[in-house]
Amino acid sequence: MAAEDEAELSLLECRVCFEPYGPDGQRRPLNLPCGHVLCRGCVGALAGAERRRLECPFCRRLCGPAETSDCRPLLQLLELLGPGGGGLASALGRSGGGAAAPAPAGLGLRLCLGGWGSLVNPTGVAACPGSARLAVAHDGKKRIHVFGPSGFCLRRFGERGDAGNDIKYPLDVTVTSDGHVVVTDGGDCSVKAFDFEGRGVLAIREGFSLPWGLDATPKSEVILTDSEAGALYRLTADFQRGELKKCQMIRSRLVSPRAVAVCQTSGAVVVIEHLKTRGPSKDSTRVKIFSAEMDLIGQMDSFGLNLVFPSRIYATAVAFDKEGRVLVTDVCSLAVICLGKPEEFPIFNPLISHGLSYPVGLTYMANDSLVVLDSGDHSVKVYNFGL
Repeated sequence: MAAEDEAELSLLECRVCFEPYGPDGQRRPLNLPCGHVLCRGCVGALAGAERRRLECPFCRRLCGPAETSDCRPLLQLLELLGPGGGGLASALGRSGGGAAAPAPAGLGLRLCLGGWGSLVNPTGVAACPGSARLAVAHDGKKRIHVFGPSGFCLRRFGERGDAGNDIKYPLDVTVTSDGHVVVTDGGDCSVKAFDFEGRGVLAIREGFSLPWGLDATPKSEVILTDSEAGALYRLTADFQRGELKKCQMIRSRLVSPRAVAVCQTSGAVVVIEHLKTRGPSKDSTRVKIFSAEMDLIGQMDSFGLNLVFPSRIYATAVAFDKEGRVLVTDVCSLAVICLGKPEEFPIFNPLISHGLSYPVGLTYMANDSLVVLDSGDHSVKVYNFGL
């Protein structure tokens, strides 16, 4: 049997009992909360007669049978292959070369701003909800740059230093609906807020291990990841008065969560976890989607995404579009990919597949523009639909 055929067979069979997956019954593929996939029969066998808890045979994480969910990508593959089988490569619509699908027509580059000298190793980008302004965090002398709709830099603030309102090393940035710029500072493990004139209004320095990604809700609350603590927080503050009202942990036991995004219509939250692997295997990422009530409603790791995309995916940034679809940047294919809405998650639709060097930031603007932060050439690229 050819190596390609063996790979296809192993992809479509349970890695515990080595029986082929099927669309129904005991052979139906199920996702465990850790991201590994088993058939329904093996899930039941591992849970035992009382069906209370089971241990993943690969990573040893404990879960309950009720926490499993259908593995949609495998079920879609089985449907494509049909009862007669067929080649996996043909089911995915790809050739042996594994070339990425072309970007859909109608998405064009409208503006490119920044560049080396203007921006230095940028790490985060955010759009102002009330205007077309963009805030960018980077490693220059003035850590935050604010750009207008035409791409002109309106102001720079956030000195590099050790003073109270200085920013040692910015990791991400967001802009609240009341016009405040909020930054995670990895240098002193704090969260700092500024008005649009650059005046520091609030600094939160206690309670975090390594605050990383953040995004603002329509109510000017801030959803924040703590990468080292493996937690997700909600910050409620009166930024006008510089008062922190509440810092609430809303999710724990995450694995090195970094990028995060909030859907402005449904309140859903999507997080990218960075998974460490043992041995020669490369690290991978996992995308998790939570409802507004913080119930897990979907997830997919790099292995699962490879079932619907022909090459390895390593997600670095995430955003929601105006329809509530999840978008991610991928530094392996140097692309922006749409994974669909939470209820259909994940599908695969490449939006941008050329012209990016190392995409690390992503935000969607109210004027139907998609903004990509490209650390590879120290720039911000604004794409419009319909061009």
